[in-house]
Amino acid sequence: MDKKYIDLHVHSTASDGTLTPTEVVKLAASEGLSAIALTDHDTIDGIKEAMSAAGEYGIELIPGIEFSTAYEKREVHMLGLFIDPDNYALNEKLNELVATRNNRNEQMAANLRNAGIDITIPALTEMFPDAIITRAHFARYMYEKGYIKDIRLAFDKYIGDGRPCYVRREKISAKEVIDLIKNAGGIPILAHPLLYGFNERELKECVATLTHTGLVGIEAIYSKNKGLDESKVRAVAKANSLLISGGSDFHGANKPGLNIGTGYGHLAIPYEILAELKKAL
Repeated sequence: MDKKYIDLHVHSTASDGTLTPTEVVKLAASEGLSAIALTDHDTIDGIKEAMSAAGEYGIELIPGIEFSTAYEKREVHMLGLFIDPDNYALNEKLNELVATRNNRNEQMAANLRNAGIDITIPALTEMFPDAIITRAHFARYMYEKGYIKDIRLAFDKYIGDGRPCYVRREKISAKEVIDLIKNAGGIPILAHPLLYGFNERELKECVATLTHTGLVGIEAIYSKNKGLDESKVRAVAKANSLLISGGSDFHGANKPGLNIGTGYGHLAIPYEILAELKKAL
């Protein structure tokens, strides 16, 4: 029997990816994946479409989400896998986040206009009609309209953390998100733990603290891993009795060269990873 592979960290146009949920599922099926988790940023808007497409293309769809959370003055991302998209408390919190995000986007657009860039929220919504507007959309808009020659410039010069047009985002605590995910029937997973700039001691302390508050898993298999990165994260997982997850962090054209399932070409996440996570439900 052929070995089955999965991808438990994938984004669509419902947040800051460039493929619709249906297109993401179709691509995953064409790449031979057995299962994917749709984990758009702070939204579950794409899940029902993705689940419908999954039935059509014969692929297993795990309903998920990726939250940006606050942990000791740093932003850390938390994946929620197997969440119930109809959960009331989850939807209430997401509606709150939409309101604060909209206010932030209005402020950021005003800052960019003051810097000489003609950008408005209605113009962004017209260019990206079904998306929750994020900084990636600001950057894409500026690129398409000719204000910048490279998308990275939008972040480096204007809207990256600490740049002149940046507006800080209100975040919810990691503990609150862990509770929210669990109450929605899901499994909380710490996403890409090596991207936060922790040294070895800080990483161990962070994971131990989050485990104490209810963390269940950690994303050890990830597109940007190099050398012994996966082994390092697996060791931290083992020390805290955490389950392992894995994903590409696929965003379509917004992350050039990063493909669903295989990341930058060397990623391979066996189905057994998903089977172990299911046992924890």
